[in-house]
Amino acid sequence: MLQQKNIKPGKIEIYFIILILFFFPFSKSQSSNELEGTSTDIKVLDKISSKNALVKLKNGEDFKYKDLLIKSMKCINSEFDDNPEITAYIQVRDITKQNKDGVFVFNGWMFSSSPSIEPFDHPVYDIWLIDCY
Repeated sequence: MLQQKNIKPGKIEIYFIILILFFFPFSKSQSSNELEGTSTDIKVLDKISSKNALVKLKNGEDFKYKDLLIKSMKCINSEFDDNPEITAYIQVRDITKQNKDGVFVFNGWMFSSSPSIEPFDHPVYDIWLIDCY
């Protein structure tokens, strides 16, 4: 019968285990940062003239498009490649309104796959979320 000795891990194995445990929690946060974009693309349709325009928004900055003041606060890409979903938090103000109380025409999350979940309701313009990068 063979006898086996208790094998104690060496210094190299211990350092390797500590290294893996140290970097493991950060790998999840790095992948979530890669899903968040810095710019958002939306398409704006003018219902009166039937013309649409692709608008590129830098997140956090106001963009004036005709009578609208549009701001994309945040956009996120989905982590699934087979059914991509883009979501963005968008704020829209109508600057032709006489009351200057800062009420938003739209203030919320917009989804690329189903814009009717929380629709943008305006008599002249329509907005669709296109891309986040």
